[in-house]
Amino acid sequence: MRIPAHSVCTAIRDDIVAGVYERGGRLTEELLARRYGVSRVPVREALRTLEAEGFVVTRRHAGACVAEPSEQEGADLLEMRTLLEPLGAARAAQRRTEAHLKVLRGLVRLGQERSRRGNSEDLRSLGGWFHETLAQASGSPALTSTLSQLRHKIAWMYVVEAPANPAESWAEHGGIVDAVARGDGERARAITALHAERATAAHRLRFPAGGARPDRVRTSQHPVNMLGQRH
Repeated sequence: MRIPAHSVCTAIRDDIVAGVYERGGRLTEELLARRYGVSRVPVREALRTLEAEGFVVTRRHAGACVAEPSEQEGADLLEMRTLLEPLGAARAAQRRTEAHLKVLRGLVRLGQERSRRGNSEDLRSLGGWFHETLAQASGSPALTSTLSQLRHKIAWMYVVEAPANPAESWAEHGGIVDAVARGDGERARAITALHAERATAAHRLRFPAGGARPDRVRTSQHPVNMLGQRH
């Protein structure tokens, strides 16, 4: 059975974000095909998609390589997110479904519970799911896709410090959901803008100018031939 290129693309992207492939390192079709247990055709298609997304660049005499975005590019990504997330929240207030609200409210309850326990890893995952669901509730596939790409690239470029007061952060999540549930787009936009601004301040570049690179490349987390799973 032919594994679709989008599954290969997801696997390679996730491994780039996780640091499996070093910034600037070569990505050869043969080695990638062997690693993920696929032919070179979906790998080639995946690399084209990742190049369009900015994770991969093609260099003369070297071929496909992991991109090396600048600090300015990273700052631009954060600014774009602070502009687009409030827009998504405002759209969600007009277009959300009851299913979206059920998921968002459930995530807020879990986030508030975990914040009392102080489990930062759980909170990070829950926060990601919350913002992904909020984007989906906007009813705009283009906006949802753009925000998803931004989150992937920001996670690749930045380390996020845990909030000093996670309960306050999840109270903001709750306020966003309340505004979305009431159909109050302006309120949802305002709370999300404040939340995004505070979150941006907690981001630290993984590779600051002149900073050292990781000592070694980490091991892939993707088991062979498990690409059909959504990551």
